[in-house]
Amino acid sequence: MSDQLPDENSKRFIAVLNKKVETGKLMNALGHITAGLAGGSNKTDEMCFLQYQDKEGGSHPNISHFPFIVLKVDNSNKIRKVRNEAIDRNIPFSDFTSTMTVGTSQEQQDATRKTSEEELEYYAIVLFGGTEELKEFTGKFSLYQ
Repeated sequence: MSDQLPDENSKRFIAVLNKKVETGKLMNALGHITAGLAGGSNKTDEMCFLQYQDKEGGSHPNISHFPFIVLKVDNSNKIRKVRNEAIDRNIPFSDFTSTMTVGTSQEQQDATRKTSEEELEYYAIVLFGGTEELKEFTGKFSLYQ
């Protein structure tokens, strides 16, 4: 990475969480999908991860230069709409559904495979992209507090 950092407002991560889901489950979902997006999108260079160092030389690695905004929505269908918009716009994302919470990873994959998309209950989605484009379809949501 060059010494010149990109405009930190040009891109961002946006997570959209279903406020009907218990906080502990949301935090678990958020961790899974953020790791999945960062590790699986082939955009780690674009995500601009920085290496911080404290006064004693201690390392605080891999903190993104770009903002990470967490929003909330009223229900699963609003996350479904965000997901569909991300697909239409070819924006990298990772999402998490209720089928991903029971049993082993294999059992979760089987449960998801047996559930039609329209029946999935979405807990969360995380996206990475251009700030203005993401705001076009997430700008109406409230900050998660």
